[in-house]
Amino acid sequence: QVALVESGGGLVQAGGSLRLSCAASGRPISTYIVGWFRQAPGKERVFVGSMRNSWSGSATTYADSVQGRFTISRDSAKNTVHLQMNSLKPEDTAVYYCAAGPTTPTVRYDYWGQGTQVTVSS
Repeated sequence: QVALVESGGGLVQAGGSLRLSCAASGRPISTYIVGWFRQAPGKERVFVGSMRNSWSGSATTYADSVQGRFTISRDSAKNTVHLQMNSLKPEDTAVYYCAAGPTTPTVRYDYWGQGTQVTVSS
């Protein structure tokens, strides 16, 4: 099992940057697929991006809406995954969650953090 804690959210102006962190305790986070999701007020939670486990080459995938602006990275020494968000837009405002889980037999996000608020002002 693994416990996840997000941090790094806050208020930023449009065009600015934030880096979210997802700190894991328990098993090494590199053994899981880690996904970032977000939920805007009144909307469903949606996928932002993911990074596969280390033996899958740590491949990353991003939603079209953030491709080229957001980057996921992993610091194995700190057992932490980061979401670097650049060129932020007001529509990026949401609560951001990280999640982790196995990839076999299918991708499954079993573990979730509590979320961190990101607000982008225009």
